[in-house]
Amino acid sequence: MHFTDYSYLLLIGVTLLLSINFTNADLVTCSGIVPMNYRNDKISITDFGGVGDGVTLNTKAFREAIFRIEHLRRRGGTLLYIPPGEYLTGPFNLTSRMTLYLAKGAVIKATTDITQWPLIAPLPSYGRGRELPGGRYMSFLHGDGLHDVIITGENGTIDGQGGVWWNMWRQRTLQFTRPNLIELMNSRGIIISNVIFKNSPFWNIHPVYCSNVVIHYVTILAPADSPNTDGIDPDSSSHVCIEDSYISTGDDLVAIKSGWDEYGISYGRPSHGITVRRVTGSSPFAGIAIGSETSGGVEDVLVEHISLYNMGVGIHLKTNIGRGGVIRNITISNVYIENARKGIKISGDVGDHPDEYYNPNALPVVKDVVIKNVWGQRVEQPGLIRGLKNAPFRGICLSNIHLGGAGGPRDLPWQCSHVSGGAVQVSPWPCSELTSGQKIGSCSSSF
Repeated sequence: MHFTDYSYLLLIGVTLLLSINFTNADLVTCSGIVPMNYRNDKISITDFGGVGDGVTLNTKAFREAIFRIEHLRRRGGTLLYIPPGEYLTGPFNLTSRMTLYLAKGAVIKATTDITQWPLIAPLPSYGRGRELPGGRYMSFLHGDGLHDVIITGENGTIDGQGGVWWNMWRQRTLQFTRPNLIELMNSRGIIISNVIFKNSPFWNIHPVYCSNVVIHYVTILAPADSPNTDGIDPDSSSHVCIEDSYISTGDDLVAIKSGWDEYGISYGRPSHGITVRRVTGSSPFAGIAIGSETSGGVEDVLVEHISLYNMGVGIHLKTNIGRGGVIRNITISNVYIENARKGIKISGDVGDHPDEYYNPNALPVVKDVVIKNVWGQRVEQPGLIRGLKNAPFRGICLSNIHLGGAGGPRDLPWQCSHVSGGAVQVSPWPCSELTSGQKIGSCSSSF
């Protein structure tokens, strides 16, 4: 992507968030699940020798500042202020009862020196690094077992400088799985807001084994050809609120996960109670995704008021044999899709396996999925639903869906197999598997 294109995306994202902030104060929101705690104790990274010249390595300053927060335990917690400037640093751990506050013009920039990135153990629900066997590089901002953590500010930037990692991936010289930009594990009471995230080495924001997480008013940017730069990936987490954000990356904008094959089945922690609302973005992959790592199950998901442009797939529910897990009670509504290869895709043959020990008889269950009020133009194929012969998808209910084609030779009709459910007011006319009177009856309560 050219620099001018990148700046344009940033401008659009920030403009969108500001307009949401000031004009939609009365909109429905889930952000109240985590209160915003204000800190009386405030420190600055410059108090610990931080230098924002873009050259000085500030890892020691960040670690000392957070050590101070962790061990002095001021009543109500502490705010760590990052003034304007570019603060180059290696990865560091956050702590409980802290606010990381980025001023306007503040940039926390990841070092490109790979030797500065520690290795950590694989997630137990994945059994190995997501890309390669063994451990994985620690995320840029990391936390485990935390509570009451806030990352916010005046739209300052956290820059992963992912180019060096993307090139290693392309050249197949990676030794371990790339780091996420932010990963919080086993944590609760998290707020991430009013920050720009850019150029993540791998996934951008990854709450895993977490509960009560609010992510809103964020902008997430990465070039369209950057590999695996998912925007927000709630993983085996519950009560997650994602709202009012702009995401333009090289992979899924939001992907809800819950572990990988036999490791996810054994760990057994589903993602549930997740809301995604008022998200806008673009990607060569999916706008809203569930999967493909869904072995712990994904339940009770609400997605609404989504605007997607220049997409690979608008809405993608994806799983595979060996995954196991139940995907159910999914409601997606009020989605606009413009310029996409596929509008809706629900597939049982997506994703790789961690090793040869996965159980091919561990079949996923996909049921009770409602997709309604979806509009689109220049969508080459409105829908593709491919269930599994021995585990057909059930209760797939579509209503008021109108996806206009691109008007070219690539336009395809709906395609379906091994699925049951119903469809009303859908154009182009969907598959026969969803339009017979008997099948529609199974969706009558959803229409």
